[in-house]
Amino acid sequence: MAMRKREDEVFPNAAGIDVGASSHWVAVPGHCTDAPVREFGAMTDDLQAMAEWLLACGVDVVALESTGVYWIPVYELLESRGLKVWLVDARQVKYVPGRKSDVADCQWLQKLMSHGLLRAAFRPAADVCVLRAVARSREVLLTEQASWVQRMQKALVQMNIQLTEVISDVMGQTGQAIIRDIVAGQRDPAVLARHRHRRIKASEQDIVRALTGHWREEHLFVLGQALGMYDDIARHLHKCDAKLQSLLAERSASSVDVGKTPRAGSKARAQFDLRQQLANWAGCDLTRINGLGLDSVMKILSELGTDLSRFANVKHFCSWLGLCPATKISGGKVISARTKRSANRVRQALKMAAMSLSHSDSALGAFYRKLCTRMDKPRANTATAHKLARLVYFMLTRGEAFVDEGQQRYEQQQRERSIAALKRRAATLGFQINPIGAAA
Repeated sequence: MAMRKREDEVFPNAAGIDVGASSHWVAVPGHCTDAPVREFGAMTDDLQAMAEWLLACGVDVVALESTGVYWIPVYELLESRGLKVWLVDARQVKYVPGRKSDVADCQWLQKLMSHGLLRAAFRPAADVCVLRAVARSREVLLTEQASWVQRMQKALVQMNIQLTEVISDVMGQTGQAIIRDIVAGQRDPAVLARHRHRRIKASEQDIVRALTGHWREEHLFVLGQALGMYDDIARHLHKCDAKLQSLLAERSASSVDVGKTPRAGSKARAQFDLRQQLANWAGCDLTRINGLGLDSVMKILSELGTDLSRFANVKHFCSWLGLCPATKISGGKVISARTKRSANRVRQALKMAAMSLSHSDSALGAFYRKLCTRMDKPRANTATAHKLARLVYFMLTRGEAFVDEGQQRYEQQQRERSIAALKRRAATLGFQINPIGAAA
């Protein structure tokens, strides 16, 4: 059957897929086949048959909605078969007017895609998705582990063991030794207090008083269960860290042997190796940016990768992060300029990094404090995160190195700009500004 390209179609050979849990409905252009709509199952052989049918119909681009996690196998299989897959937001389809009730979702997707009315969502490369999955799993494990620490604290408080009043970190060296000794059967406060590290500010007598309580059997059982879950998650975290190290080592061109597990007591060396791995992968050291630590850079690179060419410019990148003002204008008047709410993980990491600049003596710290004098802290935090996002974009796309000019240099530049603005203002009013003590 002859295939004719209509002048009003941007993608004449586009297909639309309505993704579901048990089946997928696929629509292709009417000039490709006599039955342009077909239903396929969710099994792997069904997805293979779907790909064969799309290729036989001459389809070159496919649009599918991000329905739960059911779209991921479809996306990956079609992409592996050489098809260009666009993951579109369901809100885009909803907001386009003109849909009729007798049109299937897959047909409507195919029609909008053929006319170029949809935009593809950002999805990193396949190798970055592998790293992202492991990094997100590690984040979930850390959250679960923290919840079991809270359960241990609750069990201790119910027995009136006020360990948190004398030790800041319950799961530190001293806290873990005491809790493990309690679970092992030790009840004497004086014996338990001997685990006190010399850096603990509280005295041994204070720890003895805090460990004097009533040892209820049910609370001790809960304490032991929580400690066991904590240790079990710690073992999974160790495996997750080893997997992350191996994945990062594959992407790193460094000659440093960072794939091996660091020896005990070499925490600083391990952090340096991770920093070197991330720098080799990204082509630049993002940790040079004030406020961005290893955890923040790890989250940014695992979520985005190093290729930001999908974004047209830095403005599109910041808008995707949800850090740009969503200006609403009606009748020439700005109604609202608040940023939209977003659960973007990179946005959250940048906002946490911006919050850490409140006491920094860097230029970015001075910038954050200057904004706090003009607006409330949440808005200043968002504006500083926007500035950090621009720095990250330029470093990843241009390979530029970040150089901190320091707080004094930033304040000097701000003073020079203020003086220049005052001179321009005075000149418009017919005056001239001279420094105090200068000759007339």
